[in-house]
Amino acid sequence: MSNRVTAVGKPVTARKGRVPRMGKSSRSLAGPRPGPLQYLLLIGLAVLFVYPIWWAISSSLKPPAEIIRDPLSFSPGSATLGNYRAMFHDVPIGTGFLNTVLVVAVKGAMTMFFCPLAGYAFAKYRFPGRNLLFGVLMLTLMLPTLVLIIPLLLEMSELGWVNTYQALILPGSIDAFSIFWMRQTIAAVPDELLDAGRVDGASEFGIFARIVLPVIRPGLAALGVLTAMNVYNDFVWPVVAVNDEKHQTLQVVLSTLAQNVTGNRIGADFASVWGELLAAGSIAMLPVLVLFVLLQRHFINGILAGSVKG
Repeated sequence: MSNRVTAVGKPVTARKGRVPRMGKSSRSLAGPRPGPLQYLLLIGLAVLFVYPIWWAISSSLKPPAEIIRDPLSFSPGSATLGNYRAMFHDVPIGTGFLNTVLVVAVKGAMTMFFCPLAGYAFAKYRFPGRNLLFGVLMLTLMLPTLVLIIPLLLEMSELGWVNTYQALILPGSIDAFSIFWMRQTIAAVPDELLDAGRVDGASEFGIFARIVLPVIRPGLAALGVLTAMNVYNDFVWPVVAVNDEKHQTLQVVLSTLAQNVTGNRIGADFASVWGELLAAGSIAMLPVLVLFVLLQRHFINGILAGSVKG
């Protein structure tokens, strides 16, 4: 048994029997291991969610007639790339994919740069009208996208941006949800860290770049994945903002694929259309799957970051 003196001068006795074991504590925090039934349930759910992806990819490698005749079976010996070759010949999917990559890169970069700055201002600065301005920003989340299409289209027409990349990139690049997400994430950063940076002479932007950004990295990763998926899957605004083949995104190209196949090939049957649709769909979903697999750990950590209050 040993004694130590606190800051107020009172001795405190430390008992050996009261010292917790780190191993036992870590085991208790980890929680119980899943049982066999839970593993079976998780495996069943995984198969349930993965099977449609496997079916689409495997069916895209089958001859068109076999897709209609026996849609649930797959024989590796009959695998062919004919659907992919025909699809690339009949529709400009390469142009649509390049346009989508450009829009995702530029629009995503604008979202990831400006929205964290706006969220930082709402979370850590005190200025007149802050709550009112943030409330108005939140009210915009209640507006359906279809309500904004006509005003945005008229604005693009006045600016002369119809059928341009500006029309695809700028509207929605700084959105209310991303600002709200960043505001909630940055609000959990202790103010003491920011004060320590100011004491050391760091500028406000330096505090944001060197202190805040490393702390909110999981939230940024989650926002990046959500932004990339939303822009990649966006269909309504691209189909309204552009009507020429040069600026069409991948989702617009996919929506008109069946019409392009039947229009470019005389006597194209229903099976051929299905084969090329599955081939195009398989190519379209691969980038999203790869992105999620690469960033899934950061994405899940970012989603769960606000669930634990510390």
